[in-house]
Amino acid sequence: MSTVTHSPDTTDPELSRLDRLREQHGDRAAILAVAGGALLLVSGLLSWSYDNRILDDVSVRFYPLGIQLYAMLLGVVALALGVLLYRRPQWLNPGRGLRAVGWGSVVFALAGIIAVAYQAGGLINVNEGGWVGLVGAALVLAGGLLSPHVDLNVRTWPRLPSWAEILVIVVMLGLLLFATAYTLNVDDPATFGCLLITLLAVAIGLVGSGFGEYLGFIGQNNRRPLLLAAFLVAFLFPFTQDGSDANMSIATQILIFAATALGLNIVVGLAGLLDLGYIAFLGTGAYVGAMLSKSAFATIGWNPPFLVVMLLGMLVASIFGLIIGSPTLRVSGDYLAIVTLGFGEIFRLAMFNLDGNNGPDLTNGPNGIPGIPDLNFFGFDFGQTHTVAGIPLGRFSNYYFLLLLLIAFVILVFTRLNDSRIGRGWVAIREDERAAEAMGVNVFGLKLLAFAVGASLAGLAGTIKAHQDTSVTPDQYIFLESAFLLAAVVLGGMGTVAGVLVGATVLKLLPEKARIVNDYRLLIFGLLLVVMMRFRPEGLVASKRRQLEFHEDDEELAEIVQSEHLEEAK
Repeated sequence: MSTVTHSPDTTDPELSRLDRLREQHGDRAAILAVAGGALLLVSGLLSWSYDNRILDDVSVRFYPLGIQLYAMLLGVVALALGVLLYRRPQWLNPGRGLRAVGWGSVVFALAGIIAVAYQAGGLINVNEGGWVGLVGAALVLAGGLLSPHVDLNVRTWPRLPSWAEILVIVVMLGLLLFATAYTLNVDDPATFGCLLITLLAVAIGLVGSGFGEYLGFIGQNNRRPLLLAAFLVAFLFPFTQDGSDANMSIATQILIFAATALGLNIVVGLAGLLDLGYIAFLGTGAYVGAMLSKSAFATIGWNPPFLVVMLLGMLVASIFGLIIGSPTLRVSGDYLAIVTLGFGEIFRLAMFNLDGNNGPDLTNGPNGIPGIPDLNFFGFDFGQTHTVAGIPLGRFSNYYFLLLLLIAFVILVFTRLNDSRIGRGWVAIREDERAAEAMGVNVFGLKLLAFAVGASLAGLAGTIKAHQDTSVTPDQYIFLESAFLLAAVVLGGMGTVAGVLVGATVLKLLPEKARIVNDYRLLIFGLLLVVMMRFRPEGLVASKRRQLEFHEDDEELAEIVQSEHLEEAK
């Protein structure tokens, strides 16, 4: 196990004053954290406002609802980390987690107080629960700031029996399913914001404490059960919504966005090519699906089976990728970004002009192709509600299952390419194009292949999107959508699957659930990306290799990467 120094040499010049203070007051920090967690728990049992219309009714005492429950959750986590800090396990770093939970709790308490004061007309209307929660959050933060540092070592993590590790995976994914279903059912914007703060604080706190890395360690040892359990949880999600079309509509939009972002991840994350017009490939697939549909406004009188339409959408999009890639991939960096940005705008304007007046009648110009009928596979109508186990599954649930298969296919393609010789060639080009070329890598061919494969996956997603949206118009494929796709890749973690899924979910879910700040979403996303580039440039869920690139002086991370390479070699 990694060693924890309880009485460090305070004369060491490399040990900062704050570090010495933390080591000397470790027990006091634990007491502060436990006391703060207890106060947060108590605040959840107290009233935060006299008005039962505020924050989904937080006026009742000893019957917690809404943010009262969130305060209690923060309190439980703070209590657990405080106890762990007192016991000082050698394979966890509870102090770092406490700092995250402490900052999150302070922001949560202030957000709750401000929401009550704003809606009720002043701070005088904030009841005792809010102030007790703020004091408890401050104590948790103080405990976290005074906590001693612990050096973790992946080789010291305790191993569990295989069945126990699989059980941990199932329980964690079950909690994720419950949290997702609960989050989507929160309608009040202020309550939703407080819930997000709580979930982020708990997640960052547990990850910072070492639990996140430990769960990743378990996942690496059980990749197949983890993958199976993840898809099982995703499959069960519609059954938790009780036929809610609103939430399932958001879920389908997230899956389409995620599938497209994974295709872009090949271009940007693996090959390192900055593409600012990628949304055009999604639009290509959507227009192929619309023109070959049975819509009364379709411009091509051929209605092949949808499986053929999907293949044609992939083919046409990949051809567009080759067309744009051949002349432009001879440039790089900013020049490539400008050229791809121009391609995205050319596509949109072309769709406007293919109306029969300025060009062939293919897209109906700015009117687009509306009235696209729902899919029908072997008699299964995607537009009808089907009842399974007594639970109604509506139109969006039907498309959700189809998109789930699409995501599985895209992930399979991405992971196979990433682990292949082609993927290693892309990574070499991303790291140093000239060195890769000197080592015999076919730079131009692999760049072109990245564009073609990424474009084909986006085109495939577009053919389904056309039927799910029931209409296709040029205004759906503007530069801003390309920017959001790129933001999902960068925010989640370039070159990873889980990271892009997380990034796509965040960027699609927040605007839908927090419409009160919809006018400021670009500002919020911009600030979020700036903060990410400053504190976590590798993304929310980054690969260990990319983490090491951004944190070269992190010896602990280097040991983890080295141990993973040894495991793979075995």
